[in-house]
Amino acid sequence: MLKPPFILSIAGGGSTYTPGIVKSLMVRLSDFPLAEIRLYDIDSARQETIAPVVEKVIRDHSQTIKFTTTSDPEVAFSGAHFVFAQMRVGQYKMREQDEKIPLRHGVVGQETCGPGGLAYGLRTILPMVELIDLVERYADDKAWIVNYSNPAAIVAEGVRRLRPHARVLNICDMPVAAMRNMGAILGVDRHKLEVDYFGLNHFGWFTRVMVDGEDRLPELRRHIAKFGLLTEDAAQTDPQHSDPSWVKTWRNIKPIMDHFPDYLPNPYLQYYLMPNDIVEHQDPNYTRANEVMNGREKKLFAAAQEYKRTGVLPDAFHVGVHGAFIVDVACSLAFDLRQRHLVIVENKGAIANLPYDAMVEVPAYITAAGPEPVRMGAVPLFHQTLLMQQLASEQLLVEATIEGSYEKALQAFTLNRTVPTMQHARAILDEMIDANRDYWPALQKAWRNGEAAQ
Repeated sequence: MLKPPFILSIAGGGSTYTPGIVKSLMVRLSDFPLAEIRLYDIDSARQETIAPVVEKVIRDHSQTIKFTTTSDPEVAFSGAHFVFAQMRVGQYKMREQDEKIPLRHGVVGQETCGPGGLAYGLRTILPMVELIDLVERYADDKAWIVNYSNPAAIVAEGVRRLRPHARVLNICDMPVAAMRNMGAILGVDRHKLEVDYFGLNHFGWFTRVMVDGEDRLPELRRHIAKFGLLTEDAAQTDPQHSDPSWVKTWRNIKPIMDHFPDYLPNPYLQYYLMPNDIVEHQDPNYTRANEVMNGREKKLFAAAQEYKRTGVLPDAFHVGVHGAFIVDVACSLAFDLRQRHLVIVENKGAIANLPYDAMVEVPAYITAAGPEPVRMGAVPLFHQTLLMQQLASEQLLVEATIEGSYEKALQAFTLNRTVPTMQHARAILDEMIDANRDYWPALQKAWRNGEAAQ
């Protein structure tokens, strides 16, 4: 095992999430001791805007932790014990395209689901592999990368294919955010819940919600039938997800369970099971990317300027389940705690009737040697079929990235449940190729006018 205090590098240090994650680390220093925190970002200007806020958070809790900001990977990763990866290739300007291009064609515009998620995946797989190679070159031999870069399912599949032996644990806070909401509804802390869950990232279902040995899912069903997956007063659930778009997302658990009440769905299933309703309520000119840029990002940047000018840091960022979950997982990796968390792992029989090598999201015990998945058994035919279609879309997207294949990218877009026809898929893909010329690998057509391309 690695010995504390640890050197931690945060790849994507200029993210607006960084101050909240560092605050989560600071309040848990007794659990996860740190000698140094390094911020690494290829956008040094953005990182230097965020860095003083991060340093203030650190100094409020410790005068001894060394703080470094850099755009040099050797400085960032040399001797590091942990790397937290939060890439956003293309930043919010490309997220905006991911959301708005599909909407122009009457298709769901979303960051990680549908064509937007596939586009984001094509941008992120190869840079993530580059990051893994840099960490392996410079960091401690036993270093772990805790990756929560979106789209997590596609990134995890790309890493499995291209760097199968990398010490990477892929996580997402969405199931944990759902557990936080369940806990709020049930009147217990989320850590008191032990859940069974199966699926792919952003595409899964809770089958049991245990509290002190009792399954509370029946109680949650009754509550969701009235209010969705929110407390009766939605503002009491969580400030981080209190934007109107998030409230709507948590409310949409109700119509899904009205149709399929057996299991409690991941909220992102709304995009796949009720895409027409989603598109009807999306503004093609002002999407979630704009909401974030004009909200969380603008607020934090303004606070950073205020702090630089006055030395007073306004309350401008939220410390919530996102950062807390990352620290929980890192602690379990560091000290072999074998805590049970929902993470993304190679299936290897955890879901009996999905492919052995699928990257699935299930409970696992997190050890110093990595995750040990809990076997969920076989899943019902309805859920298996939905999962197989989504898995095929994601795997074809990864193959398109690796092979530079236009046809496989088109197949990936066509198979996605948010896309109604092959014509929609092609029109969106072609427009996205133009928008992503600076980010995507070149996609070559194997056929032209019925002839094999030379």
